[in-house]
Amino acid sequence: MIRRRELSGSEWDFVRPLLPRTSAGRPRRDDRMVLNGIVWKFRAGAAWRDVPERYGRPTTLHTRFHRWARDGTFARMLRRAQAKADAAGQIGRLVSIASAVVRVHQHAAGPKRGLPAPGRSRCGLTSEIHMACGAVGRPLAFVITGGNTNDCAQFTAVMEAMLGPRTGPGRPRLRPDHLTADEGYSSKTIRAWLRRRGIAHTIPERADQIRNRARLGSSGGRPPAFDKQLCKRRNVVERCFNGLKQWRGIATRYDKTADSCQATLTLASLLTWA
Repeated sequence: MIRRRELSGSEWDFVRPLLPRTSAGRPRRDDRMVLNGIVWKFRAGAAWRDVPERYGRPTTLHTRFHRWARDGTFARMLRRAQAKADAAGQIGRLVSIASAVVRVHQHAAGPKRGLPAPGRSRCGLTSEIHMACGAVGRPLAFVITGGNTNDCAQFTAVMEAMLGPRTGPGRPRLRPDHLTADEGYSSKTIRAWLRRRGIAHTIPERADQIRNRARLGSSGGRPPAFDKQLCKRRNVVERCFNGLKQWRGIATRYDKTADSCQATLTLASLLTWA
């Protein structure tokens, strides 16, 4: 029987081939049981010691999660899942980018070990997730920063993080056919970056930019092209954030370390590809 917050049969069939294999040492505890315990912990937003006993000892779950977080196991699993989807033609060439703020719990507000550390904004201590997703609303790349970080400052980092391996011949796919974003990414630097790479984009101008161009008259230049209907398709990234924040451990940040925070979001993103 599959309990609430556990991996479904289809999710486990998707994840099982991506798990690392060991050829030496003692056999590790059942991967499905341990992974179910890890998923339960972050979906419920509970402490490790509160994970039900049916998933094994909390120390086993904690050790396995942090080992896979530090050695990049979750990141490699996500890349392999994306490469598999790319080979099957399941990644659309329309990319949307946005950011979302998450509150930081007091348990994560102690001494910081590594980046990203929580930032202080109008909402208190927060972190911010900058993410790009495909046309069907599955995460392609993300960067985690403090909540007081500007969206424009992380645009290049998110776009460069989209570079991933391919299962077949050819170079990794990085350049989308079209990119949509909100007013927070409306800057001359970003538009010039996209034009140099031949990436068409739909980004609405901010009100102050429209006023400044009107004030300059003919010397203000022409307004950038804008497709209102195509811009409406940007809601896929908002729906993606909505799905990820169903995990209570993502909607509120409880992790102090950068590795744990990154691995939690990576694991949730991996399961969206299932």
